[in-house]
Amino acid sequence: MKGASLSLLGLLFCFSILAQQRDRSSYKLIAHRGGVVDEYTPENSLPALNRAIEAGYWMVEVDLRMSRDSVLFVHHDNNFNRFFNVDRKVNELKWSEISSLTSDVGTKILTFEEVLRNSRGKIKLMIDNKITGNDTILFSKILKIMKQYDQLEDAYMIGREESTTYFTGKIKLSCTRQQIEENKQKPGYKAEYYYLFSDNISREDVSWAEKEGVPVVGVINAWSMSDRESITAMASSKAEKLKAAGVRIYQIDSIFGELLK
Repeated sequence: MKGASLSLLGLLFCFSILAQQRDRSSYKLIAHRGGVVDEYTPENSLPALNRAIEAGYWMVEVDLRMSRDSVLFVHHDNNFNRFFNVDRKVNELKWSEISSLTSDVGTKILTFEEVLRNSRGKIKLMIDNKITGNDTILFSKILKIMKQYDQLEDAYMIGREESTTYFTGKIKLSCTRQQIEENKQKPGYKAEYYYLFSDNISREDVSWAEKEGVPVVGVINAWSMSDRESITAMASSKAEKLKAAGVRIYQIDSIFGELLK
């Protein structure tokens, strides 16, 4: 009987390990700032995007901006200091000037259409809309080109307050729980219009969102961590808290990808 008990314990242990493996494999990861980024692979570059696709990321987050002559492109900062050593604002330059820039490692800035073309059928998109104002004609063009490349239906957007009214119901928008609860009180509310997006999500938040039918996206990004010297420990702690809360989808800096494998 003692041997049988030990065998049973062994089986239970194996089942537990398999369950944990299945649990980990079900995480969906969103590569922050355009893909898998390191010192040789700049943010929002084609190599970063391709590396995210090769690594099996579910989605990639890209930063959407517009040139002085209305060309849509992807770039995080509001200037070109990092990577390109050009101290000019993004909206000061025409696309002919922007397209001529080359990073220290030889990468170029991508148009939004290039991102759509290279990601189509390979990886989904989260758009961080960094275009100011509420140009509804421009925004309609953004949605039209996303639809053209089959990247609109499943896309997520991190929006600006001034453009929220236009994009609501057209693309899934990031919200806090408080914002979603406030939106529930407005006419025309549908849970499918939103996703809960935060680096501080509790188990109760996840349960609430599941009942509402709202996707939950946890955030693990280096820029939000104050202590740069212990960034790995802080990211690990955040990951454990979000996993314990039951979060299944994560927008992360690729350097933290191992925390969710």
